Amino acid sequence: MIYETILFDFDGTIYDTVEGITRSVRYALNKHGWDAELDALRCFAGPPLDEMFMEKYGVSREMGLQMTEEFRERYKPVGVYESRPFDGVRELLIALRAAGKKTAVATSKPRYLAEQLLERSGMRELFDAVCGSEPTGGGSAKWEVVRCALDTLGADPAKSVLVGDTKYDAAGARQVGIPCIGVRYGYAAPGELEEAGVIAVAEDTRELARLLLQ
Repeated sequence: MIYETILFDFDGTIYDTVEGITRSVRYALNKHGWDAELDALRCFAGPPLDEMFMEKYGVSREMGLQMTEEFRERYKPVGVYESRPFDGVRELLIALRAAGKKTAVATSKPRYLAEQLLERSGMRELFDAVCGSEPTGGGSAKWEVVRCALDTLGADPAKSVLVGDTKYDAAGARQVGIPCIGVRYGYAAPGELEEAGVIAVAEDTRELARLLLQ
């Protein structure tokens, strides 16, 4: 299949953001007298945070939203900078652009934070669009940001693909009717991507380039 439009998840796919996210999740937990090892909080990198707090700690939606705001107390001034692009991502994007592909970010992360990190690393110009959630948390479902990216680019879903690192990416792509390619270097648990129904899994950005440019 030749893809004309390549959509990318952000956390765990373009950027390694796990340190800042897990430290900020622990900050929010500490406010309620809870604690956890950072490795146990890697699952928070990617999906909507309020849903993850609800799923992992059994809190109400109201409490999940409150804990998300507490997470942001640390993440916005500190945690967002505890991150870096994955090795090879810049080169991959340059190759895709040279091949005439349209590229976009589709992330549950607040759009302005994704834009901020891309600008900081000099990679914003490598994307035709960046779609993410609103500062209030609205529009954070994966299918919503994938649909936003497709609509913004006027892309044909039949010639589009999402690249992501978790089952949430695969599910969001499926809801919109496009395939998902998984990346092993992200934050998925062993076997998660295959069980989620991705069409292929790339071990690294070199293998991802082969899949997208074949």
